[in-house]
Amino acid sequence: MTAPPLVQAGHTPAPEVLAELGARGFCVMRAILAPELVADLDAEIAERFLDTPFSQGGFYGNRTKRFGRLLIRAASAHLLAEHPEVIMAARALLEAHCDTIQLNVIQAIEVHPGEIAQVPHRDQDMWYGPKGAHEYLLNVMWPLTPFREENGATIVWPGSHGAAALAELPNRPGEAVTAEPGDAILFLGSTLHGAGANRTSLPRRGVVVGYSLGWLKPYENPWLAYPPAIARRFSADLAGLVGYRQHRPNLGNVDGQCPSRMLADDACDHVAAIDALTPEQEAMVAEHVARERVRAAPPGR
Repeated sequence: MTAPPLVQAGHTPAPEVLAELGARGFCVMRAILAPELVADLDAEIAERFLDTPFSQGGFYGNRTKRFGRLLIRAASAHLLAEHPEVIMAARALLEAHCDTIQLNVIQAIEVHPGEIAQVPHRDQDMWYGPKGAHEYLLNVMWPLTPFREENGATIVWPGSHGAAALAELPNRPGEAVTAEPGDAILFLGSTLHGAGANRTSLPRRGVVVGYSLGWLKPYENPWLAYPPAIARRFSADLAGLVGYRQHRPNLGNVDGQCPSRMLADDACDHVAAIDALTPEQEAMVAEHVARERVRAAPPGR
């Protein structure tokens, strides 16, 4: 088994993370969250794992448990979703192709003994659209327990990303990514991957946090997962990540305004629609308006 690439927290700027992602399709950021914080999160959701039934279907896994809405089920889950180094990498990777990024999913996963290896897949395939030209999302797997080859660690196929995603499936085994609680495994939406088989006597647990282009329909429905009564308790940045933010031009608006206004206790029901355009569109519209006003002016004025 080949050791995964190593990125030390605090010493590696986003360009180096992006370089590893670009070269191999994944990387590991080591010790970017305190293990005791991860242990607290694991303890917070332990009972919910006990009460959650096993998934149904060959993709989700019949010996695997999953649940979302983690931002209201664990007080410390926002530390994963808003981790500054990860957000920096996601924005650098994705914002060349969108106005803002969004939280695509935050889901807890527990792979139980006896689970078989998951089918290799690429998460970008949840969306119709041309592939190979740019990335649709960045996924981050946060181990809650140590990830090992024998307990079902995430398996990746290095070099299977980007334009290579258009080729036939690689005729070689993938590599299990070993990691510890506090590490973060980053992999592109175009990278072939899957959960491994758990051949041990204990479950392995992790949390996957995904960030996608802000104009895509996200995997987890954010407004049902976090309706306004809940999202108004989030920080402004977190509320924006889960969908309470307008994506220029005018995408995701409510009555022609940013949906963040719905988080105010005194949100008015009668408001004016306000342009939310990209700079290029603003310039084009301003030029058009100026030209039309000249045409509409009465003669002699």
